[in-house]
Amino acid sequence: MRYMLLIYEREAEWVNMTEAEQGKVFREHMQFTEEIQKSGKHLASAPLQPTATATTVRVRDGQRVTTDGPFAETREQLGGYYLVEAKDLDEAVAIAARIPESRTGSIEVRPVLEFEGEQQAAS
Repeated sequence: MRYMLLIYEREAEWVNMTEAEQGKVFREHMQFTEEIQKSGKHLASAPLQPTATATTVRVRDGQRVTTDGPFAETREQLGGYYLVEAKDLDEAVAIAARIPESRTGSIEVRPVLEFEGEQQAAS
């Protein structure tokens, strides 16, 4: 089963880190990514640009409305994701616990809704 591991962190904390601290987290991500690639669990991953670059789109009464920035004001912002293959939720949670931001932010683990025949096409 595929699981989306959504990485939430406080952008302000990242900005306030020294270059050495940011480098350490980056190296941890590279090591983690390499490990899950070797295990065959890694399907995709990417960091996201800061929320200041986001655009929120809504359609109301047939009219498209765009807003600069994320839709909701929250304490933590979506910073990136991993899409992984795991046999069950327990394995997905174990993988998520290894993501560096699990120590300072939070990782949302959500199963991907799969439609019949889709898994074979995605592979």
